[in-house]
Amino acid sequence: MDLALLRTFVTVHRAGSFTRAAALLGLSQPAVTGQIRTLERQLGRPLFLRQARGVTPTTIGDELAQRAAPHLDALVEIAETGLDEESGVRTLHLAGPPEFTSLRALPALTPLTTQGLALRTSFFGNPEEALEGLAAGHHDLAITTTRPRGGLLTSTPLCDEEHVLIAAPRWAARLGHDVLREGQVVLEQLPVVEVHESLPLVSRYWASVFESQPAAAGTVIAPDLRAVLECTAAGAGLAVLPRYLCEGALERGEVVALLDPPVPPLRTYFLVVRTGTLTLPPVARAHEWLLRAAEEW
Repeated sequence: MDLALLRTFVTVHRAGSFTRAAALLGLSQPAVTGQIRTLERQLGRPLFLRQARGVTPTTIGDELAQRAAPHLDALVEIAETGLDEESGVRTLHLAGPPEFTSLRALPALTPLTTQGLALRTSFFGNPEEALEGLAAGHHDLAITTTRPRGGLLTSTPLCDEEHVLIAAPRWAARLGHDVLREGQVVLEQLPVVEVHESLPLVSRYWASVFESQPAAAGTVIAPDLRAVLECTAAGAGLAVLPRYLCEGALERGEVVALLDPPVPPLRTYFLVVRTGTLTLPPVARAHEWLLRAAEEW
């Protein structure tokens, strides 16, 4: 049986689509379709059921994938290891949000650089862009706040991030606890600092704590949470930020938490890889290292 046909088959099985598999393999869709048909003729059994959106594997297709995929992944590992031995360094391409990746993930992975691992990083504010790049093979590991669908990518919960409503002390001094019970009143009195015009962090916080949506526009929009923190500490208005990012500023009194809700809003981060690539040593080591580090976050 032709290994190239098996490789195409496993890619289609994981991607759930001829179109997406073609993009991953660098082939045209007709070429992928032709290879799958050739393999089906050789086996004398259909491997996929064609549907309006993608394909669904038949029972024989699932069985073949379970048998063939580990061996194909092992061949990829051998090829990757051979390349790494020639260069003496194994490179991991990591994608993730700029702030979390900079302040959490990269410091946690830095010790691996003394063990022969080189790091290359790409920052994405939009998790879907990171997942698309991972699926296309541009990255080895992605950190996202979105759990991927389908079988092409595999995700593992990494950690939860607590969100805090903060402002500079001079703004907080103008507000009392009675005022802070009503989110709309707060927004009417304080400007808003956010990462996007849609107010994603403030909106998520308001929905969770006040069960409402904010009816205000951002006064300062800066597409980096670190810039949002600096502007908030300088007195630009209120902001919602992850606790890990503003913890130091809170301890120093540069900003204060306006509320302490019984159940603070949380957001989950996921470690995402292409299915099967955890057999590759650089990916497996980084994946395990980050999971261990996250136990302390």
